Amino acid sequence: MVDKTADKIDFKKEIEAYRARQGRFQVVDVPDLQYLMIDGHGDPNTDPAFAHATEALYPLAYALKFASKRELGRDYVVMPLEGLWWADDMDSFTAARDKSRWDWTLMIMVPDWIEPGLFAAAVEQVAAKNRPARLLEVRLDGLSEGRCVQTLHIGSYDDETEVLARMHHEFVPDNGFRMVGRHHEIYLGDARKVAPEKLRTILRQPVVAAGA
Repeated sequence: MVDKTADKIDFKKEIEAYRARQGRFQVVDVPDLQYLMIDGHGDPNTDPAFAHATEALYPLAYALKFASKRELGRDYVVMPLEGLWWADDMDSFTAARDKSRWDWTLMIMVPDWIEPGLFAAAVEQVAAKNRPARLLEVRLDGLSEGRCVQTLHIGSYDDETEVLARMHHEFVPDNGFRMVGRHHEIYLGDARKVAPEKLRTILRQPVVAAGA
């Protein structure tokens, strides 16, 4: 029997930064990566802009996957949803947990061989069928995170607080780092299909040496 997935790249398996273990903080060097990105602000549970963002990202991600296979002969597994999160006061993620104050960028990683022309054509293709409300706000952009601390959280998103507090206030300073950049989450489970207590999320924080 021919393995039809043999030539399909799964970057979750190829890139070390997409692997993490529960109960362990690890230091990883994340390579420069390319993403579909869209920005927003506010509570992801109540602000319709968040739902509209995901509705724009997914059809575009699949359109690019199929275009890459069809036109370039390069197939890959569509990557999971990711998010960058920040606020003027980062305690709104731990002590206060005030979601109305959060800013965010939702992302889906795409291979570096996806170029602007292919992206523009995919946008046109998605727009011609049933254009998502925020489709034209999606951009193709790179992210350079470098050295990061990360761990795997299993459970509800609202239960991340204790893990993040230990990461931010214990592991990072205790190991000679300070936080830079934006809190990063990688959603390995689909919240629409998986029970909250079984959700798997990589929690990542870019860092530099404390004296840098």
